[in-house]
Amino acid sequence: MVSCARHPELEQCAAPGLIGGVKRSFDRNSPSPYPLEPDMDNLRYPVFAAFAAAMVLMPSFTFAAESVKVANAWVRAPVAGQKTAAAYLELTTDRNLALVAAGSPAAGRVELHSMSMDGGVMRMRALPRIDLPAGQTVRLAPGGTHLMLFDLKQPLKPGDKVALTLSLQPSAPAPTSLTTVTVEAEIRPAGAAAHSH
Repeated sequence: MVSCARHPELEQCAAPGLIGGVKRSFDRNSPSPYPLEPDMDNLRYPVFAAFAAAMVLMPSFTFAAESVKVANAWVRAPVAGQKTAAAYLELTTDRNLALVAAGSPAAGRVELHSMSMDGGVMRMRALPRIDLPAGQTVRLAPGGTHLMLFDLKQPLKPGDKVALTLSLQPSAPAPTSLTTVTVEAEIRPAGAAAHSH
């Protein structure tokens, strides 16, 4: 009679079954008599259950485009041959949001920028986002925060209009939804200043 205690690698000593959701299988060619392989059928439900629970607990941060008011949107007309232009506008929201990106069919790309004085020199730098506190009007204006249009695809003449698409999301530390708002910005002469309609 074969002793399974001394020869567990023998096929007749294999004890089929599940231990802790893992199937035990024996391979006579394996250096160890107890290689383990996962039982996917037995593990699938706990993984799905954990995922479903996470989805239930995840808060919702959706919002409607109507939560955002855009006013006085305009673009400064560039000089002839110039491939960049600055855009300005005013944003008011009823909740804490952030402007995280922008685009326009009139430009190859649009970036969020800030302008400030540094040692008597005006410096411009790209921003990853512009925070929009609830109930406050944030003004993107000459000499400060603005949108920069690069690689203009067409001449921008005073009196014309171009579309600006703004991408916003809630100012929350969790994964959030992204909502876009499209507005038409008036092209104004290079020497124009912001004014309300």
